[in-house]
Amino acid sequence: MIAPLTYQNTLPMNLTSRSNISSGISRVFAAAVVNRQFCSMLLQDPQIALQKGYLGETFPLSKEEQDLIISIRANSLSDLAKQVSRSLSANY
Repeated sequence: MIAPLTYQNTLPMNLTSRSNISSGISRVFAAAVVNRQFCSMLLQDPQIALQKGYLGETFPLSKEEQDLIISIRANSLSDLAKQVSRSLSANY
């Protein structure tokens, strides 16, 4: 049996600032998902991975987002995603 949909109260958010924050990070994770080499570089040396970009394209990240990704030490992409998500949830 499928559970019925329930109403969830949502909080208003500023969509322009939220979408700008997450679009660059989303692109970083999308590149890591589709390319094993980029994923390995992101986990081993995130600063170089962000500087080089993916397929000749750099990521539109704020200084804070870059610093966040560079500061995290993760053993897997899912671990990196969890830590980024946790940090962003605490700050926004």
